[in-house]
Amino acid sequence: MEKLEALLDWGGTRKDVACLVLGGAALLASLFDWLPLPFDPAWIAIVLCGVPIVLEAVIGLVTAFDIKADVLVSLALIASVCIGEDFAAGEVAFIMQLGGLLEDLTVAKARAGIEKLVHLTPRTARVLSPAGEKVVPAEEVQVGDLLQVRPGETVPVDGVITSGQTSINQAVMTGESLPVDKGVGDQVSSGTVNQFGAFDMRATRVGQDSAIQRMIRLVQSADAGKAKIVRLADRWATWIVVIALTAAALTWLISGEIIRAVTILVVFCPCALVLATPTAIMAAIGNATRHGFLVREGDALERLAGVSKVTFDKTGTLTFGTPQVVAVEAATVDETLLYTYAACAELRSEHPLGKAVVRCYRQAVGQEPPQGEDFQMLPGRGVRVKVAGVSVVAGNPKLLEEAGIPLDPGVLAAAQAHLREGCTVIYCGVDGTLAGFLALSDTLRPQAAQVIQRIRAAGPEPVLLTGDNENAAGHIAGQLGIQTVRAGCLPEDKLRYIDDCQQAGEPVCMIGDGINDAPALKKAHVGIAMGGVGSDIAVDAADIALVNDNIQELPHLLWLAKRMMVTIRCNMSFSMALNFVAILLAIGGILNPVVGALVHNAGSVLVILNSALLLKWRRRS
Repeated sequence: MEKLEALLDWGGTRKDVACLVLGGAALLASLFDWLPLPFDPAWIAIVLCGVPIVLEAVIGLVTAFDIKADVLVSLALIASVCIGEDFAAGEVAFIMQLGGLLEDLTVAKARAGIEKLVHLTPRTARVLSPAGEKVVPAEEVQVGDLLQVRPGETVPVDGVITSGQTSINQAVMTGESLPVDKGVGDQVSSGTVNQFGAFDMRATRVGQDSAIQRMIRLVQSADAGKAKIVRLADRWATWIVVIALTAAALTWLISGEIIRAVTILVVFCPCALVLATPTAIMAAIGNATRHGFLVREGDALERLAGVSKVTFDKTGTLTFGTPQVVAVEAATVDETLLYTYAACAELRSEHPLGKAVVRCYRQAVGQEPPQGEDFQMLPGRGVRVKVAGVSVVAGNPKLLEEAGIPLDPGVLAAAQAHLREGCTVIYCGVDGTLAGFLALSDTLRPQAAQVIQRIRAAGPEPVLLTGDNENAAGHIAGQLGIQTVRAGCLPEDKLRYIDDCQQAGEPVCMIGDGINDAPALKKAHVGIAMGGVGSDIAVDAADIALVNDNIQELPHLLWLAKRMMVTIRCNMSFSMALNFVAILLAIGGILNPVVGALVHNAGSVLVILNSALLLKWRRRS
């Protein structure tokens, strides 16, 4: 059976297209008697298009006693041939294969759209050896290899830094909006980007074990076959096979006309019913992919269509990776001079926080900060510069400690207040004295308020679950128009809230980005992980990943899920109604096998085309 399955898979789509072209030409030749052959040309279509169907039915029955559409189609083919209806048999085979090809193309287009999103896999790596540096394909890196990563390059594999200091942009893997300082002993993940400063690293996880390959496996796991409604359709198909055989036998016994029985077998094929759901699910997955989502299985969209609440984590989900200076706290100089010193120190910095200080200074003051001298970039600590003969340092407490600058308790207390609100603090020292600090905060995504409004319009209630204090959470919720807020949430608190909602019959969709959100993502009716693939644990727990962090597409995903279910119901209703009408006509002798095959299989094609409309569907405003 394995060899037989391999034979059927040989040639792929190209073979299927070739068989359909030859089979279609043969049917035309049979219909118009174009070829003077010693046999009916329809036999070409029967052999090329029908034999694979019969073989697949046999494989299913022998290996798993799987009674599906192929069984009934095979019976219809064999019965048509037995009574001499060669053209009807060829037509059934041709249109069934055409429907299968359209389904395959729909699925292939959806998966191709998913693959286009995966451009993050590093292609090469710089391997260091006693013989010198060598650039090799990333997949050839072995565990234990010593690598070098230069500024602006993507980390090729997972590993540990052995020398050098830098800042790594980990947004694609963890959802962290700000770069993370890294030094000797720190771990780095494949797919993340080195901001500045070359470093050496020892490879610890390579190939399929590396973090970026989780994205690939997530893509490959997109499969509509697990949706509950698909299994329901399969069960109906099995019953339809039994009913069709019974109806055909009774019609033959009562009418005495075997052609009516054969016609019933032809029109009773449940192919349209079986195709109704998987084609719609895969087309919807393809649509979601075009909008930046990786859907692990069709069941996720089915469940998403029924949620009544959408709960958000705040940090990294509703906030955007654009830090702004929100406070300038001076100690020994006035605020304007402190701001100028800090902007001058950061003027040539490549660190995103330093660039944010300069950008905000330009916006606030309306001019360029003055140029400094003897600029030094100190990765993982900050910067040092001289401004008009004044020595200025700007960075974290470790840098001030190295410079011998004591930290005033009052300034530290003020800084702690900002830190508790989620701000990042840059301390500034001038001529050996603590001059003050700047507080920077990640900002709300510009479209966040609109997204919340549109989600509410789609039906579910937006809810904010955050570990921030009540004041900070209330401030954010007020800006977004979120009425239900749970502040100071630990992971178990988020889990408990979701469980309470679902126990009360309110299915919840959870959207988060980190390891602390993993329990809630797993517990929720549907979990959506932010930040590319979020943390490893978050992705394992989530059903859907938002690759590009564009939360503006979340309402579209909700509407798409609802539209998918409408399409599935329409497909199933249409296919069942068509079968019912065709059976009555077949029993009455109005339809013959040829016309019955055309009517029934045309319905299958219409179902597939209706599902394919989901690939580019978008709700009108």
